[in-house]
Amino acid sequence: MIPPSAEPSFGGAVPGAEGLGEARRIAVIDVGSNSVRMVVYSALSRSPAYFFNEKVLAGLGSELAATGRLASAGRRRALAALGRFARLCTLMRVDDVVAVATAAVREAEDGDDFVAEVAARTGLALLVASGEDEARLAAQGVLLGWPDAEGLVADLGGASLELAPVGGGAVKPGVTLPLGPLRLGGLAGGAGAVDEAVDAALRRAADVIGPPGGRLHLVGGAWRALAKLHMARTDYPIQVLHEFEMPAAAMRGLADGVAREAPEAIGRTISASRERLEVIPLAARVLARLIEAAQPVSVAVSAFGLREGVLWERLPKAMRTEDPLLSAAAEMERRLARFPGFGDELAAWLAPLFPDAPARRLRLIAAACRLNDVAWTAHPDYRDQAVFETVYRANLSGVGHGERAWLGAALRHRYKAGRTKREDVPALALLSDAERAEARMLGRAIRLGTMLSGSAPGVLPHCALRAGRRELALLLAPDFEALAGEAVAKRLGALAESAGLAPRLGTLEPAA
Repeated sequence: MIPPSAEPSFGGAVPGAEGLGEARRIAVIDVGSNSVRMVVYSALSRSPAYFFNEKVLAGLGSELAATGRLASAGRRRALAALGRFARLCTLMRVDDVVAVATAAVREAEDGDDFVAEVAARTGLALLVASGEDEARLAAQGVLLGWPDAEGLVADLGGASLELAPVGGGAVKPGVTLPLGPLRLGGLAGGAGAVDEAVDAALRRAADVIGPPGGRLHLVGGAWRALAKLHMARTDYPIQVLHEFEMPAAAMRGLADGVAREAPEAIGRTISASRERLEVIPLAARVLARLIEAAQPVSVAVSAFGLREGVLWERLPKAMRTEDPLLSAAAEMERRLARFPGFGDELAAWLAPLFPDAPARRLRLIAAACRLNDVAWTAHPDYRDQAVFETVYRANLSGVGHGERAWLGAALRHRYKAGRTKREDVPALALLSDAERAEARMLGRAIRLGTMLSGSAPGVLPHCALRAGRRELALLLAPDFEALAGEAVAKRLGALAESAGLAPRLGTLEPAA
């Protein structure tokens, strides 16, 4: 069993990776029943950036139910992929490699032989996770991207389904069930037999599933494909799978319908490999039975899973408590903005405009301020589009789809529309009129603050925004009054209009 730990619990350094300082490039290789994937993370971070990502659908466990052994063709493909990955790790100067095998290798009678052959041919020390390991690591991955996750994490692989409750930033003991599509596909008796097997296994896991309510967090490629199918068929406005959420009843209806579809029909809607298309109907059937058993309020998709769970184990405790959205925004500001660090100064300066904002909204305001300058190199006429695309398609976590659209809308108003009027993007349909108005006011406040200061740190602390019952005053310290000008007055007027107040420029009196 792989022990949970606050420190790195497995893995090793790769020769040739010395001298990289604090970059600490980390590779996680996941040898699953259906796929073999390597993800290289650019650094040890609360909001990891994907440096490299490759998957091979080897089908290692495709014959497990019938023979009890790893598939011979799948074994050859997996060994070839692992040899390539090991060589790439050296060439990429990866600091640390963790290779984890799951259900197929764990259960196959020749699993130990495969582990030995991997070591001999590639040099990789393949760690075989127990079912409890798998459940814990998948749930830790969800927490990496969704720190306030509450409910049940369900990770569907090729050969097994892992379940683990999460809440309060921690993972509770989980369980593994023999409910992967590669295993269920070999059952005699058709759909009825599959339903019976799934229901029986879920009854045995009732203590882990817990009482009705909460959110069901889905992990696994087949379930992500199911969400992708729904997005395509409904013209859903944001094509980002992470934190896509539906009411449980709606997801149950979707799963019931897809369970009866042929793989070829699914393939006419979404682009996926033949191997993936063949397991989607069975994965949908398992999901429908799981929703029936767990009775969640909503169902959400997590793009993070076992691999990110491995990364979570290597994070220092202090880093685990960071907000992943604010961490990612700070990193983007550091890499892309003209004056990194200005965003926090900007957020403090415009705070008087949002005196009653709840904590969830305040963190979005802070993130928007950190992201305000990430599109400055784009053509001036298209910066509003560039920043919206950057934000709402960015690899952000800890932010729901509606919140992602709100961030994009606010930053869109940070820039002018250019010579041509921009049409609303579909993602804005996720926002109410009140949310759009609030985003517009934030964007105009950011626009004023950046124009007034030139985005240079140290200016805004000498300028104050004060919102009264009838007017919005911008007050400048005497040494900074020269910064007032026509452009500043114009932008103050636009912001005051958003707030329903009259604009006023004045002098900031020194504190007594």
